[in-house]
Amino acid sequence: MKTPKIMYVVLATLLPGIIAMTSVWGVGVLINVILLSACCVAIELACLALRGTGSMESLLFHLSDGSALVTAWLIAICIPPFSGMDSLGLILVAAVAAIAMAKHAYGGLGRNIFNPAMVGYAVVLISYPAALGTWPPLTEASTGQSLDALSGATLLSEYRFRTGLTESEFSARFATSIAQQQTIAAAFALGGGVLLYLKLVAWRIPLAILISVGICAMFGYDSGSSFGHGSAWFHWTNGGLIAAAFFIATDPVTHPNSPRDQIIFGVIVGVIIYIIRTFGAFPDGIAFAILFANCTTPMLNRLKMPASHVHS
Repeated sequence: MKTPKIMYVVLATLLPGIIAMTSVWGVGVLINVILLSACCVAIELACLALRGTGSMESLLFHLSDGSALVTAWLIAICIPPFSGMDSLGLILVAAVAAIAMAKHAYGGLGRNIFNPAMVGYAVVLISYPAALGTWPPLTEASTGQSLDALSGATLLSEYRFRTGLTESEFSARFATSIAQQQTIAAAFALGGGVLLYLKLVAWRIPLAILISVGICAMFGYDSGSSFGHGSAWFHWTNGGLIAAAFFIATDPVTHPNSPRDQIIFGVIVGVIIYIIRTFGAFPDGIAFAILFANCTTPMLNRLKMPASHVHS
């Protein structure tokens, strides 16, 4: 497949996850998708015009390749619902950071070192911590009511600071929210499975991420006490791990070329995600893990080059 067709297939496979998120958290998810799509396409157009892409036909060709929309949708699934309505500046900063800074500053599509969506998300995560922490409140299974006191907490952050609850007690208390997260994870896994079937992504990367997170979780799990760090299943099905493993870490421009190095890349991503989730200041470490792993890609690719090519 050529690049535009690949991009639109990726957009189609993201739809199940976005629909699942919308069913759980409402139309705020779709509003984020729409606003980010508009901003990213506008920034893409401005950058192409400033770079002097050429004729109007060439400009429209580059603009319609779908890459800006993929970046927009990936950022949209990372931020809380209605973030765009609450702060349009947040959306604009994310779009500029992703499209202008992470993509076109390096020469455009195919030349970027870092995943543009994760650059955009990381910039607003650091710049707008309060807005990025305002997720819909969790639901307590015993009452079916949202817990206003926990407004903004995600399952990952609430589990980490669960104040004495064992895993079984936590699972019973937040069974509804856990089921919703598992539905979202399953929807993204469905889309990711289609990408694997079509051979559009390197299967070793999501496999390495999931296995490495699972192995780390085995060492941090203590049969479900109040001091444990969660089972492998909990880490796989909560947060954005599944979406990251199939749709973000598999960006072919920013991951290594060789099969062995793709496994190394996936392990780096998985281990750092687990470390940040368990010991870091952020509830989920996806953006930072992927950006850190992106830094290793040029080195890994260069180590695989023949000596004559390196010297030339």
